[in-house]
This record gives sequence, structure tokens and C-alpha cells, in this order.
Amino acid sequence: MTDEVTGTGRRDREDAHVFYSWSAQELIHPVTIAGGEGAWFWDTDGRRYLDFASQLINLNLGHQHPALVGAIQEQAGRLATVAPSFANPVRSELARLVVERAPGGADGGLTRVFFTNGGADAVENAVRLARRHTGRQKVLAAYRSYHGNTGTAVTATGDPRRWPNEVDPGVRHFFGPYTYRSAFGAADDAEERVAALRHLREVVELEGPATIAAILLETVVGTNGVLVPPDGYLAGVRELCDEHGILYVADEVMVGFGRVGEWFAVDRWGVVPDLVVFAKGVNSGYVPLGGVIISERVAASFDHAAFPGGLTYSGHPLACAPGVASIRVFEEQGILDRVRTLGEKVIGARLRDMAARHPSVGEVRGLGFLWAIELVRDPATRERLVPFQGTAAQNAPMAQVVAAVTAGGVWPFPQVNRLHLAPPLVTSVEDLEHGLDVIDAALDVADRYVVDPSPT
Repeated sequence: MTDEVTGTGRRDREDAHVFYSWSAQELIHPVTIAGGEGAWFWDTDGRRYLDFASQLINLNLGHQHPALVGAIQEQAGRLATVAPSFANPVRSELARLVVERAPGGADGGLTRVFFTNGGADAVENAVRLARRHTGRQKVLAAYRSYHGNTGTAVTATGDPRRWPNEVDPGVRHFFGPYTYRSAFGAADDAEERVAALRHLREVVELEGPATIAAILLETVVGTNGVLVPPDGYLAGVRELCDEHGILYVADEVMVGFGRVGEWFAVDRWGVVPDLVVFAKGVNSGYVPLGGVIISERVAASFDHAAFPGGLTYSGHPLACAPGVASIRVFEEQGILDRVRTLGEKVIGARLRDMAARHPSVGEVRGLGFLWAIELVRDPATRERLVPFQGTAAQNAPMAQVVAAVTAGGVWPFPQVNRLHLAPPLVTSVEDLEHGLDVIDAALDVADRYVVDPSPT
């Protein structure tokens, strides 16, 4: 097939032997990236892009951060790899640093870390821990969610990527809160919180509380909408879990390590889960790394009974070294305060202004350096700019919006009818303003598709 961009066939491209994820191989035209620095990256033709996606929302400290690169280089010179059955200083140090910053602090009871290679296998092992600890098999997860592309993780995922991949019969789904498109007809966040908790309680009752090992939740739903839970919702989930001996598993893969201005997003609501899944921002993805923070009471189940799981590269030293360096950078440079302040005063303020001026913007929502612009054809009915599962022709309006953004030298994270914005946490104020200016201009494209409310 001929590449529409270059005029060459896929087999003539330099990446002809690469098989890409989540893609029809003959229909993609990947940009070839040559390098990056800070919040910017550039392709082999020298075109620069402001990375408003942080790659896959994992590049929290930006491209080529010298402290992280230096930590990898130093560790490689000392010890490049070691089996997980051995103790290792850098792995132990990262575990200590993570536990000290875990939800609940010193009294929170989250005292141990099981390292994995990324977020998906962290979810797998969190569920395995919950099932073995409770002796139960069912796991409840939200429809609007993404937990990774491995067996249980993708079955727990709520979006269409689950459909061809379901393998775990013990997973059940429920509706989480989403006030703008409420499944319960709620008028505001307070009503949505009450209705969503009532719904979850009913699902627990109908599934049988004594059969449920865990409720798995993205603290802030990421890819499926940047859905910030209403105040009190997570506390209600915690209460429901405690009532029935169910473990609360917080998926913090996308929002942990500063993305919303907290070490872990649950800290914003003062909730302490039983298990916390992390990856991405722990070392900005420089080397694959993830993990599960485990409460002492769950870990105690395996004091004299072996945990039935392990990974060859668990706690790899080349991954843990930039994790240690990252935490030090966060504290030396006040990254959490920076994200909280700029996330509200620069990103949030500008997006709310755009929403007031662009009829195609149905809602903006987010926290810190993670936001979504939801685009609609009709503000009154909230009809999406493009369908949930549209054809290429139906999705053309969104493709045009994205093209306008990238033509302006900004790389967004588009999802269905939404633009997700997740710049590196070190992005300068000047670059944030520039990226938002480009997006503001690109929204004019979406405005052309809005239903004309004037009478004919």
C-alpha cells in the first residue's frame, strides 16, 4: 500500500519491519523522532513539536533530563543488571523513597513495593495479590477505564480495546462518575457522587460481596476522559470496601508521581487504598518500570506462603536509578507545588476561557498537568464532535482539529472527541502559553461543525 504522506509503500520505509501496537499496519504513517530536550522533541526533518502529550503521559520530567540520564549512565557503569532474587542498593532505595511518599504517610500502612516492568503487569500482580489475600476471585472495574494490555488488565479495561481481548472471567464492570455524560441523569457533581456510589453498592450486592476480591479504579480516569471524581466519591468507595472486606486498588499509573500535583492523586482526597499501582512518572519512562505499593496487612499474607509471581526484570537497576533521581529532582525543584499552581492559574484558566469563547467546547476538566477538552457538535444536546466508534469519514472533523494543532508545532493526545493535554511537568510558562495559543486557534476548526442554533 502507498504511504499517503511520502508516496512510498510501507515496505519501502525505514521502519518496514516494525509491527506497531493498536494499529492497522498499512494505515499508519509514524513520525520518525530524532531527539528531544525538555518539553520539546523533533523529527528527522528537523521539525520541532511541543510535547503536550508527554509521549504517552509518562514523560513527567521531560526529554533527556540530565539527572535521569546521568543516573542511568552511572548505574550502568556500576551494575547493569541483577536478578530480582538478589537484594540491590538502588532497588532498595527506590522502594524506601516510594513507601515514604505513599498515601497516608508513615501511618498509612503501605509499607512494601513489588516492582514490575510497567503498569499493565503491575495491575496483573495487584489483582493476584488481592485474590490470594482474600480468597475471592471477582474484580470490579469501571467501564470508562484503561488498565493495560495484558490478560486481567485488559479485561478490566472498560473501553473497546477490551472487546477482542477478554480472558479473565472474574472481572465485572460498573459505571463510575462522569457528570457531563451522567449515566444516572445527575445534574451536578454532588448528585453524581450519590448516584454513582448507590450504583456501585448495588453492583456489589448483586455480585455478592463475599465473592469480590477488589475494586480497581483509576483515581482520575486517564485515556477515557480525564474524569476527576466528585469530592467524597473515593471516600465512599473506601467505606464500601471496608464494609465487605474488599480491597481497594488505586490505579495511579497515569496520575501518580506529580501529574496532578500530588505524589499520588488519591492524596488530594485523603484516601488510603490497600494497593497502589504505579508506573510511567516514577522515572518518566526512561527505562520500563512499574510496581505495586502493598499494605502491611496484605503483605503479611505472604510472610510464610510464597507469592506466586515474579518477573525477570523486576526492579531492574537501570530503571530504579532514574526513579531515585526523579524523586530527588521533584523535591529539589518543588515540582508538586509548581504543577498545582500552573495547572490551575495557567492551563485551567486558559482552558476555561476557551470554553467560554468556542461553541464546540462542551466541557473542560482536569487537574494539574492533565486536562481534557471535550468537543461537541451541539452544546445543548452534547452530541460528540465525532461518534464514540466512528468510521474514518465520521472522524474527519476531529482529524482536522488534530492536524491544525500539530501544524502549529504542538503534539496533543487526542481521544475520540477530546483533546487531552498533558505536558511535561517541567514545561516553562512561556511554552505552556504557546501550546495553549495553538490549541485555541485550532478550536476554530471544531467550531465550524457546531450546529447553527439560529432559526432558519
